[in-house]
Amino acid sequence: MFHDLPAAVVERMAFLEAIDAQDRLDGTPKVARLRQIPPETGRFLSLLAVSSPPGRVVEIGTSGGYSGLWLSLACRQRGDRLTTFDSDGEKSRRAQETFAAAGVREYVQVVLGDARQHLPGLDGIAFCFLDVEKDIYGECYELVVPRLAPGGFFVADNAISHQEELGDFVQQVRSDTRVDALVVPIGKGLLVCRKG
Repeated sequence: MFHDLPAAVVERMAFLEAIDAQDRLDGTPKVARLRQIPPETGRFLSLLAVSSPPGRVVEIGTSGGYSGLWLSLACRQRGDRLTTFDSDGEKSRRAQETFAAAGVREYVQVVLGDARQHLPGLDGIAFCFLDVEKDIYGECYELVVPRLAPGGFFVADNAISHQEELGDFVQQVRSDTRVDALVVPIGKGLLVCRKG
């Protein structure tokens, strides 16, 4: 899957990586920054997503589409589509440009809006990646986990980098008997949950 990355995907990833790096240096306000995952996190997410059971692939927090590019690679191999949600119109527009420029638009559906309003209508989720404002992690988790397919994955970013904000959430999830959960020290720390 990673040995034959299309040139357009590689180019767009490099383009977004450069913007993200500049945003972190030039004082761009946090809410306007892409705040995307590092490449090693993207590879890990893609591997998990392609290994997930049949069902929907969902992302909560599209931003500029960087993590969506990695997930689109898994969807291409799975023969299905990523549904990705973001409530920021500018970031959703940039993501649409990203997927078009990378030639993966057929594998991605971008939904402008609050995922919490759409998740109740999505059943059979095979894989979900969460990377949004930390104060809604718990609510998103409770909307996704009952809708996970058996063997499905829920993955939340920033489990290590944002311990102060997410510590209680991570502890609650790790004690949730509906899933097997652990924190994986890749990137900024991923909370990985698998529904039994």
